[in-house]
Amino acid sequence: MNPDSYTSMSEVRAGVDEIDRQIVALLDLRFAHMRAAARIKPDRGAVRDEARKAQVIANARSQAERLGAPADVIADLWDRLVEASIAYEMEEFDRTRG
Repeated sequence: MNPDSYTSMSEVRAGVDEIDRQIVALLDLRFAHMRAAARIKPDRGAVRDEARKAQVIANARSQAERLGAPADVIADLWDRLVEASIAYEMEEFDRTRG
């Protein structure tokens, strides 16, 4: 996949669809890590870690900046992703240890 070589919208769409498949697979793996965290953390209060949240978002922003991607957009997406991950982890913690 090289967007610079695309000459048609069908190529663009096929590329985006493939990237979306990969992103969903990676998100599935990320949420598997949240299940592991819910299993490993000693108590429910340990699920939310604001310092770690800030670090993860800063890492994503920094990588976006290095790549020339829209850093503000990426940081916003990561904020939402981390919040969703925290909510999922809390649900898993309650489900497995409630």
